[in-house]
Amino acid sequence: MDTADTNQYLSLFAAFSYGIASMAMVFINKAVLMQYADSMTLLTLQQLATTLLIHAGRVMGHTKAKALNLETAKKLVLVSLFYNANVAFALTSLKGVNIPMYIAIKRLTPLAVLIAGFFTGKGKPTTQVALSVIMTAAGVIIAALGDFSFDLFGYSMALTSVFFQTMYLVLVERSGAEDGLSSVEIMFYNSFLSLPFLLFLIIATGEFPNSLAILSAKSTSLSFLVILLLSLVMGIVLNYTMFLCTIVNSALTTTIVGVLKGVGSTVFGFVLLGGVQVHALNVTGLVINTAGGLWYSYAKYQQKRAKSPKLISDVEARHK
Repeated sequence: MDTADTNQYLSLFAAFSYGIASMAMVFINKAVLMQYADSMTLLTLQQLATTLLIHAGRVMGHTKAKALNLETAKKLVLVSLFYNANVAFALTSLKGVNIPMYIAIKRLTPLAVLIAGFFTGKGKPTTQVALSVIMTAAGVIIAALGDFSFDLFGYSMALTSVFFQTMYLVLVERSGAEDGLSSVEIMFYNSFLSLPFLLFLIIATGEFPNSLAILSAKSTSLSFLVILLLSLVMGIVLNYTMFLCTIVNSALTTTIVGVLKGVGSTVFGFVLLGGVQVHALNVTGLVINTAGGLWYSYAKYQQKRAKSPKLISDVEARHK
């Protein structure tokens, strides 16, 4: 097997594993939060487990991740802050929002990125990209009108999560702060730098120390411990596969996989874990939202393909 074949299989594996891990994580987190409502403490435990595991792997020689570098840490502080704020608000929203609606609201991220790009001088998007994100947003509004379990707090938390995810994506794109780091190293910095912020958050929100007392009381339940352990493990797997997919493929590929994952999550969300009351408006809105998400992925893929020949011809022109 030549290098090209190996790279192709690695690219497919990275994309597929991220899609599966991302889909599984939504349901596992929802299952945990149905029994344990302290979402900030859950996120803190996930990031602490990631930090300790990578550190132990480096000390024992199981990973080639480099030791903590102060200059690199400074560059990644804001990136880590926005990333964890995104996850924190997403977990909070999952307590009150059903999975199909949660996925639909998170699909508003491309719209938020386009708006941010307009204000930062990135220029106008293509017609297809603009129409697809408008279609996605319209689907969310229609679906919300038919959502019997409408939770204003949950919706506002999901929208806040979209804001921080947008800030994270824009910051990474503009700063290139993660360039030159392996997926494991990015995971380590992201998890390590998030701990002070998350510790402050669980104290400020009043979760700590009551959340630890509740966790201790629930530790007698084997089923809860299994779900919690799955959540901690999948938190590590999700972060690793997301960063791996972005490094091996591209940020665009990771976005497209995320949209495709959302289609599966929406379908399974109607039958798993409950909490979804079917209404014609809700289903119609979710179908429009999903179609808009798929259209957006296709439009971005076409845009990337159109740019590739131009880049090749530019390179060839320089060598003539």
